[in-house]
Amino acid sequence: MKLTYKKAGVDINKGNRLVDVIKPMARSTFKPYVMNDLGAFGALCRLDTKKFMNPVLVSSTDGVGTKLKIAFMLNRHNTVGIDLVAMCVNDILTCGAQPLFFLDYFASGKLSTRQASDVIQGIADGCIDADCSLIGGETAEMPGFYDKGEYDLSGFAVGVVNKENIVTGKTIKKGDLLIGLASSGIHSNGYSLVRKLFFDLKKISPRKKIRELGCSLGDELLKPTRIYVRSVMKILSSHRIKGIAHITGGGLTENLPRILAAKSGLGFIIGTRSWQMQNIFKLIQSMGSVSDDEMFKTFNMGIGMVLVADKSDAKTIMGKLKRLGETAFIIGHVGKGSGGVEYV
Repeated sequence: MKLTYKKAGVDINKGNRLVDVIKPMARSTFKPYVMNDLGAFGALCRLDTKKFMNPVLVSSTDGVGTKLKIAFMLNRHNTVGIDLVAMCVNDILTCGAQPLFFLDYFASGKLSTRQASDVIQGIADGCIDADCSLIGGETAEMPGFYDKGEYDLSGFAVGVVNKENIVTGKTIKKGDLLIGLASSGIHSNGYSLVRKLFFDLKKISPRKKIRELGCSLGDELLKPTRIYVRSVMKILSSHRIKGIAHITGGGLTENLPRILAAKSGLGFIIGTRSWQMQNIFKLIQSMGSVSDDEMFKTFNMGIGMVLVADKSDAKTIMGKLKRLGETAFIIGHVGKGSGGVEYV
């Protein structure tokens, strides 16, 4: 037998066909600053030096984590790409940066064109929502490395902000208010606990409809992470925001302190009854007997992003967020402290 790469498990022709399928998806995200088409060894983008006269590049990389397991269980792959984009672009947004472009890495044991194209369509949808361009990526077929039907995802975003407009957190002071933007649900963190509870301990099928959720468990768990770019960029264009926190792994407990300057003598006071938490969090806590501390350290608890603003600006910002389609709450304030979060 003559050994070939295909007989070893890698079908280059199938990979080429996938590229042909996804090219229109990627092109649909292109902005005028993209200078070349897909397929080159590197992607070229020009920077608008009239808009960004003192530019600082901001970058982030992330993945979707074990939320992918839910996609595998349901064989539903069209939303996890949105999660991938969201985790990266929401991170660079915390600096006040406008996302410019995104690249993805998709790896599987055996390439399925349909599965991969569903994932990448989600990535393209996320990029359109984030107002950035999907300029390239890598599709790796790695036989023997992943279980049948499974894959992994990672993503990389680059954005830009004028140096004088960087949101640093340095001007945060006592009395500033915390504006919480509602999440769409669990987003993309805490899924190891979620899977342990619902599937390992409670043996619940992801297709089972849950009365408290108004949908199947799988539908709830696959809700994509909310992308806040368009709304927050519009707020930044007209209001002074002192700090921005993306509420990911670590929840409010660990992510809010990241935007405070060291030894600031400040802390955050959060009113846990100041917003409506989605029922999925109540279900997790009751079914798993999870403590309040553990819940707030693991999940976003219904708040996907927090803006810190002067008290005098908060009402106007809240009104504009509502007009932009965001559900927002005043969830607390800045007070004296040692950099942590106090829940009341």
